[in-house]
Amino acid sequence: MKTILISAPYILPEMDRFRPVLEAFNLELILPEVNERLSEEEILKYAGGFDGTLCGDDRYTRQVIEACAPRLKVISKWGTGIDSIDQDAASDFGIMVGNTPNAFTVPVSESVLGYMLAFARQIPWLDAKVKKGEWEKLIGKTLSECTLGVIGVGNVGKAVLRRARSFGMKLLGNDIVEIPPDFLVEFGVEMTDLDDLLRRSDFISINCTLNPTSHHLINKERLALCQPEAVLINTARGPVVDQDALVEALEGKVIRGAAMDVFEDEPLPANSPLLTMAHVLLAPHNSNSSPGYWERVHWNTINNLLIGLGISTEPLSEMKKRYSKGLV
Repeated sequence: MKTILISAPYILPEMDRFRPVLEAFNLELILPEVNERLSEEEILKYAGGFDGTLCGDDRYTRQVIEACAPRLKVISKWGTGIDSIDQDAASDFGIMVGNTPNAFTVPVSESVLGYMLAFARQIPWLDAKVKKGEWEKLIGKTLSECTLGVIGVGNVGKAVLRRARSFGMKLLGNDIVEIPPDFLVEFGVEMTDLDDLLRRSDFISINCTLNPTSHHLINKERLALCQPEAVLINTARGPVVDQDALVEALEGKVIRGAAMDVFEDEPLPANSPLLTMAHVLLAPHNSNSSPGYWERVHWNTINNLLIGLGISTEPLSEMKKRYSKGLV
């Protein structure tokens, strides 16, 4: 019998459905208490005691992976981003890393558009004033009067640009890889360097992956390039933005505002200055919210686990019909 550590925070509440599926494959389950993610120390408590894991953004560092080997055969990540896993270490120890590419493109891209509309039309601030008894008309813009700069023109970045195009926005893109010219022509996207994008954009959407080259990509020097009316939107990974530099830029009115779904430390500490800033919209790493898309990721994460354990996935399609919520 193989043992599985289940720490993916979106799967744990659904264990009434998934327990019989996993146990049908003769898997023994370890279900720790999880607050957002497991730290190195928390995973190390189980080191050597499990063959595979269904995980979230748990800290699978080289130290953790070395301690879990050779028994650990597969790290099946719920979602797309695998920056919390030391992939070189996993490769060195022959451990498969699985994920679901393009998992949340639609809900995340819609969240970006929602943030832009909220700022452009002043919706949260108009609502707050009326509820306080203030009948003050704030000046809003249409998105067609604005320029959007997208940092990272991958699946999500492209989806954001497609949607923004329908609002008549001027579109700028930046990426370290070449983007297919047919996409750029079809949607009227101008690729440019990062500094130029920051200088010209009213809205800056971060949609790149987190890696050594993108850590603190948005820092004090780059924020200083932005227009005073610029709004920064981060639905990618928290450490892409130097959060202290962002707070300083907001306090100094270097930029107008920010919409943050992800943070350097999650949950966001209770003493964060971001919590008291008027022109900052915050969310708890929630832009992937969509029961339909979650359902697809649930099953693909289990499928990747079985592949990594060398177990046939053939019965899984029939189990999905029986235990799925029928959302996708």
